[in-house]
Amino acid sequence: MTQTPEDPGKKIGVLFLCMGNICRSPLAEGIFLHLARRRGAADRFRVDSCGTGGWHTGEPPDPRARAVAEKHGVELPSRARQLDPSRDASAFDLIIAMDASNRENAIAAGVPAEKIRLMRSFDPNAPADADVPDPYYGGARGFDDVYAMLDSACRGLLDHLLDGG
Repeated sequence: MTQTPEDPGKKIGVLFLCMGNICRSPLAEGIFLHLARRRGAADRFRVDSCGTGGWHTGEPPDPRARAVAEKHGVELPSRARQLDPSRDASAFDLIIAMDASNRENAIAAGVPAEKIRLMRSFDPNAPADADVPDPYYGGARGFDDVYAMLDSACRGLLDHLLDGG
């Protein structure tokens, strides 16, 4: 799988994917952008997030996701949208799924398997097949735990894309 675009002037497209696009994937999007800005590399990326389901289309991120992001000085820039398999597969270089279930759902919907990686496969402290658990049905503590997982994985992803891993 190609991790960087062939044209060095082209932005690398990274799409974060979860189920409803209101908890994990918008947090990952915000954290990744925040880290890229801190490294002076935000202009090298085109970043978005989406969900395999469309239940929350048009909604802002969950209030608990917004609260944990704000606590860390991270902006969550997008509203929920549903994955468009053919458009997103051609528009993004890499689709980062939060868990195996959403990865498989995206593949079943037509996204090429070679375009999709699991989020925690970029976390040096986690097994490559580890999921980012969905904090939706839990309390604020679950969002803190997910934030920490995503922060570590986004750091690894950014290193991978900028430095070759």
